[in-house]
Amino acid sequence: MIQRNNSANGNGANARSATSTLTDLPPSGLGPTLSGQERPDPDGIGKKTRRKVVAASFIGNFVEWFDYAVYGYLAVTITAVFFPESDPTTGLMLTFALFAVSFFVRPLGGFVWGHIGDRVGRREALSWSILIMSAATFCIALIPSYNTIGIWAPILLLIIRVVQGFSASGEYAGASAFLVEYAPANRRGLYAAVVPASTATGLLLGSLMAGLLTGLLEPAAMESWGWRLPFLLAAPMGLIGRYIRTKLEDSPVFAELAKEDEAVKAPVSSLFKNHWRQLIQAVGAVLLNAVGFYLILSYMPTHLHENIGISQSAAYVATTVALTTYIGFIFLMGLLSDRLGRKKVLMTASILFVVLTVPAFLLLETGNFLIIVLVQVLLGAMLSLNDGTLPSYLAEMFPTRVRYSGFAVSFNLSNALFGGTAPFVATVLIATSGSVLAPGWYLMGAAVIALVAVACSVETSKKPLA
Repeated sequence: MIQRNNSANGNGANARSATSTLTDLPPSGLGPTLSGQERPDPDGIGKKTRRKVVAASFIGNFVEWFDYAVYGYLAVTITAVFFPESDPTTGLMLTFALFAVSFFVRPLGGFVWGHIGDRVGRREALSWSILIMSAATFCIALIPSYNTIGIWAPILLLIIRVVQGFSASGEYAGASAFLVEYAPANRRGLYAAVVPASTATGLLLGSLMAGLLTGLLEPAAMESWGWRLPFLLAAPMGLIGRYIRTKLEDSPVFAELAKEDEAVKAPVSSLFKNHWRQLIQAVGAVLLNAVGFYLILSYMPTHLHENIGISQSAAYVATTVALTTYIGFIFLMGLLSDRLGRKKVLMTASILFVVLTVPAFLLLETGNFLIIVLVQVLLGAMLSLNDGTLPSYLAEMFPTRVRYSGFAVSFNLSNALFGGTAPFVATVLIATSGSVLAPGWYLMGAAVIALVAVACSVETSKKPLA
């Protein structure tokens, strides 16, 4: 059994048992033992296999966040389609409220997908989650407007976004765990950085499509059919992602658990019983990512247009530039966390947000386009310190038998409470306080909590996977 080997023989036993498992996996498919087809690395996993794992992990999060980007960037148009009789502020708050409600089901999804991922397998969970998620995104494009079916329009939108939130709750955690378990021991941070990079790429394409559609189409055409086009793309992308994932084998360390019958029958129960301290720390550590990601990379175009007063096209351009640089920073920060350690990088990110967030939002008030772009690039770079490190940090925090559950529950709980609600909270704070700095103070508070949580945790980057 893995646990007994670790205690008796040290970490080397775990490494030997995981490597020996590779020879037991079938050579069919795209698993680690493509006998005669590729030369494996010293740990027994071929480069071609790792590239397939990276591609499979990338596409699911890309589809998920492409949808969230389009929804966020076209929030004003979606408000006009589903809440035409509300005043602009109330309608926008209702649109973001629907965005937030879909996140409340994510903790439940984290329990379900975590159980499947830890009990049945990572591949099985990821293959089904992308199929359900992309189908739900596609269905959003088919909903009639409020003018056509009345109150049923926002009700159907709510139902579909709940289904999507449930299915998407297994993506980020599962892909991160999958990558970390396949990665070379000294490159887990770099490999796991693929996950936030894929989310940013989805946001980037969403921003480009929203900007292109807004620039080419008249408002009437956008409200009639233009806004539906991006959601229709989910179906083909989801089918491609599922196909790639079904051709992969499960990770070597999980395969060893399955071989030794060490998989926990009730991983979520084991998580709360034996790893509750790590769970609390993980929820706190995710807080900066939850609030920062949605405020800086999703809500910002709406904030710049509605509260600062710049045009929608200019807001999209500024966010697109920030997203492009953010993707490059993500991989640098993943590599940096492999060299310096997860805690140092995460704590640096929190400290920077505590010190610089409010001054950055003050600079946004100038309305100067160049300054706005530079501020967004700065905020994106600060956020990449956190986001490029967080996936490997969370995956390494929990042992293999509850890794998927621990990651999924902590990540989705924090995002449900503070991430998906961030645009709604920001809109409410500005409306009630009258200050456009309110989102900055909210983000700074999240950074303080994340700093304390990370400071209380242990460094994991140099340790073998438990």
